[in-house]
Amino acid sequence: MKLYPLQFEPILKERIWGGEKLKTLLHKPITSNITGESWELSTVEGDVSIVANGELKGKSLTELINSFPDEILGTAVHTRFGKQFPLLFKYLDAREDLSIQVHPNDELAKKRHNSFGKTEMWYIMQADDNARIIVGFKENSNAEEYLENLENKSLLSILDDVKVKSGDVFFLETGTVHAIGAGLVVAEIQQTSDITYRLYDFDRVDANGNTRELHVDLALEAINYNKVETKKSYTTNSNQSNTVVDCPYFTTNFIPLDGAISVSKSGESFTVYMCVEGSFEIEYNHSKIQYTKGDTVLIPAAMNAFILNGKASILEIYIS
Repeated sequence: MKLYPLQFEPILKERIWGGEKLKTLLHKPITSNITGESWELSTVEGDVSIVANGELKGKSLTELINSFPDEILGTAVHTRFGKQFPLLFKYLDAREDLSIQVHPNDELAKKRHNSFGKTEMWYIMQADDNARIIVGFKENSNAEEYLENLENKSLLSILDDVKVKSGDVFFLETGTVHAIGAGLVVAEIQQTSDITYRLYDFDRVDANGNTRELHVDLALEAINYNKVETKKSYTTNSNQSNTVVDCPYFTTNFIPLDGAISVSKSGESFTVYMCVEGSFEIEYNHSKIQYTKGDTVLIPAAMNAFILNGKASILEIYIS
C-alpha cells in the first residue's frame, strides 16, 4: 500500500457551550448552532476517525493502524504504544464558558478507567475582546480551601484567570484545574482520553432543565492544588519548526510557512499538521494536496520526505 497524507471526516459534537464558529471560521459541516467540538483525529471508542480522501477513503484509523502499524504510527511509537493511536486532536468553539474541570494522570486514569491520563495543550486560534481562560489556582491551595469555596460558590475567587489573544499557547499537565472561556476558538492536542472530572458548571441547565453531572469526589485526588505556570513562549522564525511544547506525550512545533520547505522524517513517529491560519500544500510522490485553515492532516510515518509550500501558520505534532 502506497500511503499518502490522510485527512479524516470531522466528528462533530454538540455542547451546551458551543456555537457556530467551527462553520464560519473553520468551514466544518456543522448543522447545529451549539456545536462545540470537531474531533479531527480520534481512536476513542465510539468516535474513531474515518479517512475522507484518496484510495483509503472509508477506512477507519484503527483499521489502518492494525494493518500497517509501523507505516502509520512509526517504529518507535508502535514499540511504545502498541497498536494504539496515543493522541487526540480537536478544534473547539466556546460560545460560553466551559465547565471548570480537571483530568487525572496516567496512574489514576489507568486504575479507575483503564485509560490514558489527559495531558493537553491549547493553541488560541481566535479570541473575542476580553476573552479569558481559567488555569490553576491563584496561589498554592489545598483540598479544604477548594471544597469550602466550591460549597460557597466562590470557587472562581481562588482560581487564576488569564486574558488571551490569538497565537497564545497553554500547556496543561494533568491535575490542572481549567476552563476555556467564552469567545474562544482553540486547537487542542491531548493524550487519547475522554476522562474529564467536572467540578463546577456555573449552575447551567440544558434545554430540558437538567444540570450536568459533577464529579467532585473523583476530582479530589486528581487535582494539583499548587499554583502552576501554563503559558508557553515560543519563537516564530519563518520556514522553521519552532518548538512550543516538548513533553513525554507529544512535541508541538509552530511553523510560520512563507514559501517552500523540504521536510525529512526518520520513520519513528507519525506527524500531524493543523493549519491554524492561511493555506498550504503538501507535495509528495509527484502530487500536491491543498489545505486551508481548520484542516488537519496525518502524515504516516512511512512518508519520510515531502515538501510544504504556501503561506500559513501550522502546528506540527509528533512523538519524540
